[in-house]
Amino acid sequence: MTNTNKGYRALSLVIGASGGIGSALLAQLQADPRYARVLGLSRRSNPALDLLDEASITAAASHVKALIHDQSLTLALVVDATGMLHTATHQPEKSWAQLDATQMAQAFAVNAIGPALLMKHFLPLLPAQGPACFATLSAKVGSIGDNRLGGWYSYRASKAALNQLVHTAAIELRRRAPQAICVALHPGTVHSALSQPFAKTGLTVRQPEVAAAELLATLAQLTPQDSGGFFSYDGEELPW
Repeated sequence: MTNTNKGYRALSLVIGASGGIGSALLAQLQADPRYARVLGLSRRSNPALDLLDEASITAAASHVKALIHDQSLTLALVVDATGMLHTATHQPEKSWAQLDATQMAQAFAVNAIGPALLMKHFLPLLPAQGPACFATLSAKVGSIGDNRLGGWYSYRASKAALNQLVHTAAIELRRRAPQAICVALHPGTVHSALSQPFAKTGLTVRQPEVAAAELLATLAQLTPQDSGGFFSYDGEELPW
């Protein structure tokens, strides 16, 4: 997604800006002269945004809408860098014997329902004309076609649900903003609290700054024809 309008006052937004990838994305966007304003939202920001609290998402979207109006900005980019793989008490399931209803509900709440609510409140803020992008971090293990190892039931299923939500939202978005893009991105394995328990010899683990740069480079190459797709950090289109 590239912008060619001279004098384009673009606003970019990172949701989950306090996390490893989120903070790296925020820093790189703040250094990008194409954006007149860069905003990071998280449970620690002001206003705070909590994926599990739709009222906080509504309030954050209202704050962004006011910024757009008051500062004559255009919301050009929204990156949702949230996600949950495990908790302090539950690790990804290795077998169906480990399935737990509470753990599954929490995974879907964070990985699918929360991002769906972000789309509900932030996609309407994208401009009806001109380039814009909403991207959310999915995971390659959410691909049904690529699943050969099994396990990780809750994480896989919740990310697969997210992919369907993105694809569905992109169809609706195309009707009101034909140049806008809505995509799911696989960031790869990134050094963070989320991935640390699963690091192993031979696994390529990248620093957040590297992952952020690769993700932004991939987004810059996407076109409206790619909207609704599922892409790896290196630009590869992934199977559903």
